[in-house]
Amino acid sequence: MQSSSEIHHHERCRPVFPTENIGPADSDKGKVRRRVLRKSSAPQICRQQSFGRDIGHAAAETYLITRLSFDLLGYLGVGYRWITRLLALACYAILLMPGFLQVAYHYFFSPQVRRSIVYGDQPRNRLDLYIPPPTSAGLKPVVVFVTGGAWIIGYKAWGSLLGLQLAERDIIVACLDYRNFPQGTISDMVRDVSQGISFVCNNISAFGGDPNRIYLMGQSAGAHISSCALIEQAIKESRGERISWSASQIKAYFGLSGGYNLFNMVEHFHNRGLYRSIFLSIMEGEESFAQYSPGIRLKEPRVRKAASLLTHIVLFHGSEDYSIPCEASKTFAKALQGVEVKTDLIIYNGKTHTDLFLQDPLRGGKDELFDHIVSMIHANDSDGLSKDAVAPPRRRLVPEILLKLAGKVSPF
Repeated sequence: MQSSSEIHHHERCRPVFPTENIGPADSDKGKVRRRVLRKSSAPQICRQQSFGRDIGHAAAETYLITRLSFDLLGYLGVGYRWITRLLALACYAILLMPGFLQVAYHYFFSPQVRRSIVYGDQPRNRLDLYIPPPTSAGLKPVVVFVTGGAWIIGYKAWGSLLGLQLAERDIIVACLDYRNFPQGTISDMVRDVSQGISFVCNNISAFGGDPNRIYLMGQSAGAHISSCALIEQAIKESRGERISWSASQIKAYFGLSGGYNLFNMVEHFHNRGLYRSIFLSIMEGEESFAQYSPGIRLKEPRVRKAASLLTHIVLFHGSEDYSIPCEASKTFAKALQGVEVKTDLIIYNGKTHTDLFLQDPLRGGKDELFDHIVSMIHANDSDGLSKDAVAPPRRRLVPEILLKLAGKVSPF
């Protein structure tokens, strides 16, 4: 149930959702024709909240998160594995706090950040936009980012470091929030993410984004959820169903440290503290594993046609990732290649689950993963490539000794 502050926020910041109809077969060519029907008025998007409204929204979210935390504790019970990992997470966060505080300052006070834009009707249907400084004309490429969090603690602000750093390279970033467990289960998460992608595809031009240069990226659980949303959309598109965004509209998909086969992950997660009973609750039972395992779903004969609509998929993983072993990306890459989807698999030797997403960006300097993503986005943009060539190294945010200690106590 939504609080009065959330309802008030929805009334002020109600988005417009363009609708897309699948037309009848063309009598001359016998082909299905798709047309987009847009409202004539400009999208009514809340671009920046007042400080008072921010406080109200924060209070409402704090209440919601507190209530859901108690619900989650009821599911978890008292377990040695998850309690020790929770304590390790607290130590990990304290060690990286110098960097987190700097990122938080820019997140709340930078004019380039548009926080909590509403994209749907659920309380967690919000996104943050990171807008590059107005140093050049023209529409900017866009990355839609879906954060991880074990399907339980995901939050849009987890992507703020990535958003701020990509915005420095003239790239708009939209970090999506979505319902976590126990507020929602996997079908709710996929539905939320798909709706968020739809909102970006249909409204990003209002913020200077190029709707023809949209990239989708997910990290950890976010990689799983976003890949499910992408494949589900391709299936709908291949069947001629009514859709609000097109899988073929996505220029490339970046999957970072993701798990894509639930059958292979359930026991692994159980041994690491995400117990089998709660994992089954999140994924709506073992009978839903095939539907929410992208690598398995692509092998279904009736889904093969959808594979031709999938974009270039690039999978990144660390060889020393113990949260989600790199075999998860290797297996998914083979499944994609088996249905002739253009796929690249990049394994980073010695990197853990959080090195690629947190420690390396906080370390500053050159970053192979970051540079790879930026070079792909700017591949056909000579101006962007020339700016990348002279871009200064990223600033260090955390001393090296704290980063090394954080790596040793990391629960991931």
